[in-house]
Amino acid sequence: MDASNSNEITRAYLDSIRIETRYLDGDVPDLSYYFCAQWFASPIMTAALSHLDRFMYPGAMAQYAEGAARANAVLWIGMTTDEEAARCAATGAKIVEIIKPYNDRDKILQRMRKAEELGFLAVGIDIDHSFGDDGEYDAVAGEAMCPLTSAELKEFCDASKLPLIVKGVLSEQDLRRAVEAGAAGAVLSHHNNRIGYALPPLQFLRELDPALRGRIPLYVDCEIAGGADAFKCLALGANGVGVGRPLMAALKNGGAAGVADWFRKANAELRKYMAFTGCRDLVHLDPTVLHF
Repeated sequence: MDASNSNEITRAYLDSIRIETRYLDGDVPDLSYYFCAQWFASPIMTAALSHLDRFMYPGAMAQYAEGAARANAVLWIGMTTDEEAARCAATGAKIVEIIKPYNDRDKILQRMRKAEELGFLAVGIDIDHSFGDDGEYDAVAGEAMCPLTSAELKEFCDASKLPLIVKGVLSEQDLRRAVEAGAAGAVLSHHNNRIGYALPPLQFLRELDPALRGRIPLYVDCEIAGGADAFKCLALGANGVGVGRPLMAALKNGGAAGVADWFRKANAELRKYMAFTGCRDLVHLDPTVLHF
């Protein structure tokens, strides 16, 4: 194990959590999930992947969207072209677009307006792409990035007609400022090991100041591999989870059908863990079934 690798640290933390069983008075669980005023099959969602058409194969982004639509799962997308975003919307997928912190702030507003035009559920801003590996301002696909101020975040929250979610939160300071800015939610994430030695998002959620819990919905990503991991996050208070690399493998090997099938199996696994612990729906998830 690379002691500095945040993915490996997060994986080890997830694997260290043990689960007790509760069978008496149980029932088959209902996974129904309410998000942005719509119902979905479960709180297992896609992660906000970017440029799949370039990194995988032409049309991959729309296939990713179609698979999520077939599974009735929330689709999160990252950095895309207008054409890619439109093709995703045309599949009928219900979409949240996470927008980079462009140095040209007008580009953030343009992406927000496009998301509104395409009927997306929500938008978000990816605060953890502000800096690169050298500590200077980041650049992504040739686009200059720059960290947001708290005041700017509030301006974007006020300017958006859609709920605005902040992605890349891994401190109480950033979470508190996001709440104060009017954010509609936060994704707890180290964004696939963008910084070494990062606190596992689920550990951050577990240790969160009770005064901040429940202020806005909190979503967890990084190393979520299936229904068991999702169960642990949800039991500790996450409102939903995002899955990236396992879905990329499913997409590569099976296209939209592969993505939909991955969700079917992950939801079945989540249902199993809920059934085995006496959690009959998402309201009755109980953190005391977990042991650390």
